[in-house]
Amino acid sequence: MSYAERIVVEPGKRGGRPVIRGLRITVYDVLGWLADGMTPDEILEDFPELERADIQACLAYAANRERHATVLPVSS
Repeated sequence: MSYAERIVVEPGKRGGRPVIRGLRITVYDVLGWLADGMTPDEILEDFPELERADIQACLAYAANRERHATVLPVSS
């Protein structure tokens, strides 16, 4: 399954940030919770509307964004 089936952007929702399946939970929220040390099981317990595949979709989305990031040289 592609992350594109779970991650959507709706202009009027959460400032146009990517959200999970139209919920009000953003990719940024999930990535932040993981970065803060929450486990996927803890996230799913706190947010039962999420599915494990949603968390994987957030990681895939972030990996894809990083893969296509443009690195600009820093001028001195």
